[in-house]
Amino acid sequence: MSTKGSATSAAETRLSPGAVQFASDNNSAICPEAWRALERANAGHAPAYGADDWTAAARDAISGLFETACDVYFVYTGTAANSLALAAMCRSTDAIVCHAQAHINVDECGGPEFMSGGAKLLPIDAPDAKLTPDAVVAAAVTPHDEHSSRPRALSLTQATELGTVYSAAEIAALCDAAHARRMKVQMDGARFANAVAALGCKPADITWRAGVDVLCLGGTKNGLPAGEAIVFFDRALADEFARRRKQAGQLASKMRYLAAPWLGALEDSAWLRHAAHANAMARRLAGALESIPEARLLAPVQANGVFVDLPRSVIESLHGAGWHFYAFVGETGVRLMCAWDTPVEAVDRFVADLRGALAKPAAAVQR
Repeated sequence: MSTKGSATSAAETRLSPGAVQFASDNNSAICPEAWRALERANAGHAPAYGADDWTAAARDAISGLFETACDVYFVYTGTAANSLALAAMCRSTDAIVCHAQAHINVDECGGPEFMSGGAKLLPIDAPDAKLTPDAVVAAAVTPHDEHSSRPRALSLTQATELGTVYSAAEIAALCDAAHARRMKVQMDGARFANAVAALGCKPADITWRAGVDVLCLGGTKNGLPAGEAIVFFDRALADEFARRRKQAGQLASKMRYLAAPWLGALEDSAWLRHAAHANAMARRLAGALESIPEARLLAPVQANGVFVDLPRSVIESLHGAGWHFYAFVGETGVRLMCAWDTPVEAVDRFVADLRGALAKPAAAVQR
């Protein structure tokens, strides 16, 4: 599959619109490039625990993608990636500065604290789920000397939990603020591909060139069956990480099945085409919602997520019609996620159903 258009066509022909949902890009299918790579990796026996050619090739491909020497480790989940990466930076007496809506703060069940042996999270609330250097500086303090946890790491999310995107300059400023205080910088890149596609930049420009020390590179939300890659640009932080990964139960015995899909997705820039398609579907959806007075966008639409406040009766009507999505901001601020395989027809059908729900007499008055 060589063009974004063909990826869209495949999604339209393989998935019926009724089966496509906006609850999460985790719901999406495996992209064909990853599927073919898995099939090739399944041809017979191969060494276990990452000693296979597929894993070595995938590590090299990711290093090449970022145009630098780095250490790459594959794990099963994003929670494991974030938690283990931060644990490699922090001791039990340290603290991690993050946004209040960060996945590590809201959705990982204390994973970073557990894996680090007790490192404390210092959440900051800021508009559009984006941190600022001033906010980081204000939070990165130890007010009671040895009685307080010392800020050791800054965690950024790219794209953010509200679908916004940090520019290269914004990341550099945040990294400079953290490094000036002897903090390391970890990036939760569960939707990193969507950020790269949105910015039209090189992956290196918003990671190590801007000062990021460790990236948790997401694949699952962009067409991989499972698996994330932890990319250590500061290679000293990877010391003993192989044992840390094993201790956490994240060393896959058949590692080639985590690694091979990366080769398929990275080949011929398929990962970026798929992310660009998801972003385009989000823009299409947002554009339609902007023309509906009762729908109020809650954040700029810069990646593949649309956050919109809808009347309660409309939400109930859409759920009743079979659409699945989550309330994300209060009770009526919903999150609509587009994926690599979201077809145009699904977006348009959702908008049509939303307009139909608004046409009902009760919809205009119930928020």
